[in-house]
Amino acid sequence: MHALSPLFKRTALRYFVVIMSANTLLLPSSYASETTDDSDPFQLPEFKPSQMNSGGVGLIQVPSGRMADEGAFSLSYAQNDEYDFYTISLQLMPWLETTFRYTQVNDLLYSNDESFSGNTKLADKGIDVKARLWQESRYLPEVSIGLKDIGGTGLFDGEYLAGSKRFYTQDYGHFDVTLGLGWGYFGTRGNISNPFCSAADRFCDRLSSFSGNGGMVDYDRWFTGSASLFGGIEYQPPYEPLRLKLEYEGNDYSQDYPVTRGNVDMTPKTPWNIGAVYALSDGFDLRLSYERGTTFTLGFSLNTNFDSIKSPWIDEPIPEQNQHRPTTLEGVDWEKLDQELNKVAGYKTDKVYQDGDTLTLVAHQHKYRNRDTALEKASAVLSNELPENIQHYQIHETEKGLALRTTEISASQYQEIANVSYLNPKISDATSNLEPQDQTSQSFTSEPLYDDFEPLSYGFKPHLSQAFGGPEDFYIYNLSVKGGAAYWLTDQLELSAGVSINVFNNYDKLKFNVLEDGTSNYRVRTLIRAYVLENDALLSNLQLTWYQKYGQNWYQQVYGGYLETMFAGVGSEVMYRQPNTNWAIGADINLISQRDPSSVFGVFESDDAYSSSDKVLSRGSTGHVSVYYQPQWSFLQNTLFRVDMGKFLAGDVGARVDFSKQYKSGVIVGAYASKTDMSAEEFGEGSFTKGFYLSIPFDTLSFKPTTSRANLAWQPITRDGGQKLNRRSSLFKVTDMVSPWYQRPNQN
Repeated sequence: MHALSPLFKRTALRYFVVIMSANTLLLPSSYASETTDDSDPFQLPEFKPSQMNSGGVGLIQVPSGRMADEGAFSLSYAQNDEYDFYTISLQLMPWLETTFRYTQVNDLLYSNDESFSGNTKLADKGIDVKARLWQESRYLPEVSIGLKDIGGTGLFDGEYLAGSKRFYTQDYGHFDVTLGLGWGYFGTRGNISNPFCSAADRFCDRLSSFSGNGGMVDYDRWFTGSASLFGGIEYQPPYEPLRLKLEYEGNDYSQDYPVTRGNVDMTPKTPWNIGAVYALSDGFDLRLSYERGTTFTLGFSLNTNFDSIKSPWIDEPIPEQNQHRPTTLEGVDWEKLDQELNKVAGYKTDKVYQDGDTLTLVAHQHKYRNRDTALEKASAVLSNELPENIQHYQIHETEKGLALRTTEISASQYQEIANVSYLNPKISDATSNLEPQDQTSQSFTSEPLYDDFEPLSYGFKPHLSQAFGGPEDFYIYNLSVKGGAAYWLTDQLELSAGVSINVFNNYDKLKFNVLEDGTSNYRVRTLIRAYVLENDALLSNLQLTWYQKYGQNWYQQVYGGYLETMFAGVGSEVMYRQPNTNWAIGADINLISQRDPSSVFGVFESDDAYSSSDKVLSRGSTGHVSVYYQPQWSFLQNTLFRVDMGKFLAGDVGARVDFSKQYKSGVIVGAYASKTDMSAEEFGEGSFTKGFYLSIPFDTLSFKPTTSRANLAWQPITRDGGQKLNRRSSLFKVTDMVSPWYQRPNQN
């Protein structure tokens, strides 16, 4: 093993001596926070953790024990002679940091087959996780354990234990000191014996190969092989935009791919690295470092926090009380009332009914996730536009013709709230939740007083499909315009259609007729490129759907037609979901045929109809039992687990696990993985299907409130195993108002 650097030994041994002998008072940060007057106009800037080159909170090349604030999101890029790092880091939980990274290796090609990958550089995908073991206190450091490049190909895989302690000086700023122990990528210098090697021989040597076809979690490699101490200091001076870093690295770069595969000399002249971070704004950092005594790295980070996103809405105020109300319902201007409810409260009214002193509105909410806000504004509008003999307002919220939520508002109680007749009035004092009833026209004994149901709806929106790190090119994209329309033939039967029009793409670089790994599964997803390239305009959906509610808690949809871009068929989904509960259960079953990309309406007649070497699914079935559960545990707050168990498109059987986290702003971040009876060798590159998605409420991006969302999905490698049917609608989303997940109010 290499000897520990004498300078690093002296730094570690004299750690506390330096602190005690400093010319200025140096205190633990927790003590400083207790003794510093928050009103002091000369108080030092807050210390904020920063990103390291390969993503995640740390120094330059080594991690620290620090965690960012919950919801902190960083999109980063760093570049040097050997690597380009593209990273996304998210503080998923207060105690858990996650990082996804693409690394482009500048000295290596994707493959030696020029006809397949040309001069495309090697791109490695990696996932890092870091978990906090305990928080910093007055005398103890913040300590975290981390895994780098889990499920990758071993380019950067490593493990570490790191502790960080912050010290505060009254005059000179913050010092954050890190000391860690690393294995794998962090331990190749071997300046200390692996402590686990004395416990079991299997920890003494590290495997050099990876499992399957990449993408597997190689538990057997963890904490094995050589180990190294690493550490450093991050300094936050009184000049807030600047941070300085000094670190001792535990990697000697002897196992990096440019060295082992490209004969590049990456031998460090020194184990010490220096760097600086400069904040141009609260959300944009520039980074510069000098590493190994040989290499400059330049990078930047775009930062935000999903937990604290706020939007300065320009919204309609609550209407003032009108003293000139109509005396009878005959005097109500229903069209004006409909427009006011839509504009002010976000309720688009379909029909209005009367039953004695109760007025019932069948409506759809499109503006406010916070229903208390919507109900208060609706109450103000209704009290101004309706006569005094109407004492109760009922709002029946529907989605796809299904009655999901019924709220009754007491007109007299609302008047007391509007007039502030008592201390701390709130709209919930005047509202009560009722059991929602089926709101088809047969449910009412009288004709509607007002009917503005619009059976036809349509719209267009841009859509960007993209993939990174492929063999043909690092970035593959397709920009299209998606159009959709729906027409209600009856209260429960909907005819829908969708079309996708290609604007521009570089899909011509894709070799969709080539499966380089020799797998022979049904081409249920890897053929998607043919559908895009062979059609400037693609019919993505054309189906009939019947929606039905049984009793209070059972929901069903039955559908048939062209269900998605690649498949036609028939199917049904049922769901049981109680109001305001943290669980639901559903099931779907589908009979399907794969569509022919060379025909608008055609399907394949046989499994070898596309080519003799590529199987397609001419006739098949797929379906799953789905369980949804929102844990009530404090360490997993605002999370959702979904498990789908059943048969996937390629005939493989297994389960898909989906985990998502919702932040106070309503932003949802999720990840999923499918594991089936298809082996890693049968599956091909990546070993099993996995993916990520981001759902952003539009009201965090715009100046107007809305319940709409922007959805971004990304699957690193598209293969045929573990793939689900992309149905037009899901009952879990349709019935969201029964127990809100997607429409949870902004908690900021």
